[in-house]
Amino acid sequence: MIELHDKYFKPFISEGEILQAIKKVADEVAADYRDETPIFIGVLNGSFMFVADFLKAYQHPCEISFVRLSSYQGLTSTGIVETLLDVPDNIDGRSVIILEDIIDTGRTVKKLIDLFSKTKVKEFRIATLFYKDEVYNGEYDIDYFGMKIPDKFIVGYGLDYKELGRNLREVYQLNIKHMINLVLFGKPGAGKGTQAAFLKEKYNLKHISTGDVFRYNIKNGTELGVLAKSYIDQGELVPDEVTIKMLQDEVEKNPEASGFIFDGFPRTTAQAKALDQFLVSKNMKIDATIALEANDEVLIQRLLERGKISGRSDDQDEDKIRNRFEEYNEKTAPLKDYYEEQGKFHSVNGIGSIEDITSRLTKVIEEI
Repeated sequence: MIELHDKYFKPFISEGEILQAIKKVADEVAADYRDETPIFIGVLNGSFMFVADFLKAYQHPCEISFVRLSSYQGLTSTGIVETLLDVPDNIDGRSVIILEDIIDTGRTVKKLIDLFSKTKVKEFRIATLFYKDEVYNGEYDIDYFGMKIPDKFIVGYGLDYKELGRNLREVYQLNIKHMINLVLFGKPGAGKGTQAAFLKEKYNLKHISTGDVFRYNIKNGTELGVLAKSYIDQGELVPDEVTIKMLQDEVEKNPEASGFIFDGFPRTTAQAKALDQFLVSKNMKIDATIALEANDEVLIQRLLERGKISGRSDDQDEDKIRNRFEEYNEKTAPLKDYYEEQGKFHSVNGIGSIEDITSRLTKVIEEI
């Protein structure tokens, strides 16, 4: 997976497959023009790599020139093809073969036909490396193509996304993101809050911290907050169905989110099953559970340092910290088994710089 600007792209066509497709085009053109000296005209900017490798495969007399056209901005075509570099002057009475990197809707082909219909060439044909025949609606038949590909946005081998990616030797396809729902585990001090903040920005996720949700509902006296407080005041655990209803409200309040990070819930297998049932009712699911793992001694020192700044009493007593770790281990063990059975449990090293840990988490998410 590679990142260009704000998008991710996954491998699509290997260098070997590209070179094989180029040889196919070169052999077909040679069968028609090896006995004369055609002029090959590359369409810039995208075709420069295709032209270079095509000429290596075409071992017969020829000349080369370029025109420059443009219709793409970002991921989509503007629908208006501009001529930025005119056709060469020495083409009268010559056979001309246009070398395009990719042909999709046919707007560029139409522009090329308009350009060369005003000249006195002997004939002209169009050769392209990649051909999206599903969306091509031009009237002119494409004479030569290396391979047909589906209508997906691609980069590499001359093709770009906002000018990045042209120099890649292979072709990558835009990685269309589905909704991502994560459960984030981690002992106190493991950095869940810090990493959740990065992940929610990077992937447009909503971070749902059970503690924050409880505090919000109780502070604002919501119906669920009053109900939860009644259990807490009696020293009882808040029933799972109340917690789930709070989470459901948070999900429904954020329809624009590309997914959710659940932090602090589930804590038991029963809660995990309840969360799964709720998500199924919304046509959603948990995609991955990620545990930030770290050595206890490292975390203890981290929490003791944090306690000096925060003033939190539970971060200043080593015995209390170890008790919290034991509680985490007892509760997380069955959850780990539950999610491992579903193939959704991932362990990530939580020691290192914030950037390194974020990179490890990103790698897991990108492979979902």
